[in-house]
Amino acid sequence: MFSGLSSFIYYSSITAISRSLHVSVELINLTITSYQAVSGIAPSILGDLADQSGRRPVCLIAFTLYFSANLGLALQNSYTALVALRCLQSAGASSTIAIAYGFIADIAPPAERGSYVGILQGFTNSAPSLGPILGGVLSETLSWHWIFWLLSIMSGLNLLILSLIMPETSRKIVCNGSIRPPSLINRPLFPNLVSSASRRGDAEVARKRKIQFPNSLTCLITLWQRASFLVILVGGIQYTVYGCLAASFSTLMIRLYSLNYLTGGLIYLPCGVGGVLAAYTTGKLLNRDYVRTAKRYNLPVDKSTNDLSNFPIEQARLLSVFPLLAISTTATVGFGWALNQHTFIAVPLTLTFFSGASQVAIFTICGTLLTDLNPNQSATVQAGYNLIRCALSAGGIAGLQALIDAVGVGWCFTIYASIGALCIPMFVLLRSHGMQWRTGSHGPHHCAARTEESSQNPRV
Repeated sequence: MFSGLSSFIYYSSITAISRSLHVSVELINLTITSYQAVSGIAPSILGDLADQSGRRPVCLIAFTLYFSANLGLALQNSYTALVALRCLQSAGASSTIAIAYGFIADIAPPAERGSYVGILQGFTNSAPSLGPILGGVLSETLSWHWIFWLLSIMSGLNLLILSLIMPETSRKIVCNGSIRPPSLINRPLFPNLVSSASRRGDAEVARKRKIQFPNSLTCLITLWQRASFLVILVGGIQYTVYGCLAASFSTLMIRLYSLNYLTGGLIYLPCGVGGVLAAYTTGKLLNRDYVRTAKRYNLPVDKSTNDLSNFPIEQARLLSVFPLLAISTTATVGFGWALNQHTFIAVPLTLTFFSGASQVAIFTICGTLLTDLNPNQSATVQAGYNLIRCALSAGGIAGLQALIDAVGVGWCFTIYASIGALCIPMFVLLRSHGMQWRTGSHGPHHCAARTEESSQNPRV
């Protein structure tokens, strides 16, 4: 939640900060650019480190950076310090999502993983709705400094809780939780709150692993995997459309409907509420689709393993994605033409609810499938995903106003929706060939035959 909250809570206070520091709005906008640039790079470093050294130490490092940056931002009154500390804030906050996917890959088997990713996406997508409202209220009633005081209090409390009770979950270090980590930083301060499996394994201590210097380019290696590349590309395209819609809220809608800063923050609510509801619902739907696919091909639903070598996970995760793509495309086109015709404000807001819900549902599917395809490098691959989607989104948002000026707002979002519709043939290709790329088998029927043969022949 902290990554999106730190970004969106800042938007409504841009004018107040520029006046307080006696700089132009354009210079304050540079702090947003630097924040986004660091948020695309930092996870590729800390994500790789989390896959090597464990989730707990890297998570503590990220939140220590984030808390320190928020505290400095609350106390400073210098533009130079603002830019530097916003970069530090971004480095800590943006890495938490990749680390969170690492935790999910460790503790959640594929049969239940959808619900965990749904909860994660629910928190992630609540931030863009809450952020502008909180920022607007704090800037109006207290001071823009209180934005960072609030983030300091929240992140400091979170850091304290994580330090006390968060166990190490990396299977490279603790296996299934039965092995005690060798390093003190990988152990919680209150080990009694750890599962009984960890307490039983206190006599067995994991061997110390050699940790290499984190390489920010490691996450790009996953792009050579065809299935992972398609998932990342689809997620990046949908995130670009989502970002362009969100960017238009604070520019087009405020100007067209003459909104003030507070109501300008409230217009983010329909999209955010739709995203939170869709994330939770899609997580449950993914679990159901997993069971349905297993029954279809007469495969066991084993909640004790991450092994998907005999399971058509691509078909299971993409079972319900095509109606979501249709809703996303239709709502995006409708939003553009509603603004073009300057309809009653309830029309575009309703359409943002459906576009936000469908796009967040697609994000949940992509995030879950990407974790399924890379269970041993989940944090690293999510960092690569974050890097690509940030780059695509930045390009899409950069060209948004120029495209609106050239063809009008209606045709602009029709073009963006058409680009989003290109995800349909990519998903069709992934459903039909994904398992063959991953395992070399010719499909789930072959897997079912292999599973049956294995159960009948112990040697196999």
